[in-house]
Amino acid sequence: MIFRVILIILLAYALYKLMRYLLDPKRKLDEAIEKEAYYFYDDSKNARKNFLISYQGAVFEGEKYLGTTKDAFDVVSIFVWAHDIHKLQGMTRDDFEFLEKEIRLSYPHATISWKSPIEQLLKGHKESV
Repeated sequence: MIFRVILIILLAYALYKLMRYLLDPKRKLDEAIEKEAYYFYDDSKNARKNFLISYQGAVFEGEKYLGTTKDAFDVVSIFVWAHDIHKLQGMTRDDFEFLEKEIRLSYPHATISWKSPIEQLLKGHKESV
C-alpha cells in the first residue's frame, strides 16, 4: 500500500516537472533561436527585467525604463541592442520596423532607442523620408 502511494506521488511529481518544462518560456526562446523564428520573451509585470526577442536567428535585448504617463507609471523608454552584431547580416529596415511594432504592442507609451549599428540604419531611413 505504501509503495503504491509513493509511486503515485512520484508519477504526479514527474508530470508536474514535465509540464513546467514544456511550458517554460525560456525553453521556447531557446527553441526559437535554434529555428531562427520570432519569439518575444518578456515579463511585462516586471519593469526591471529586460526582455529578449529572437528574430531570424538574431537575439535582441531590450532594457525597460519606468516613468510617468498622463495617467500612471508605465514603461516610457526602451533601449534595444543585438547580442551578436554579425547575426544582423541580411536584415533590412523593414525587419527592425516589424520589431518596433511588436515591442509597441506591449509598451505603447515607450520611446524605442536602438544601439549602433541598428540606430544608424534607422536614422538614415528617417532622414531620407
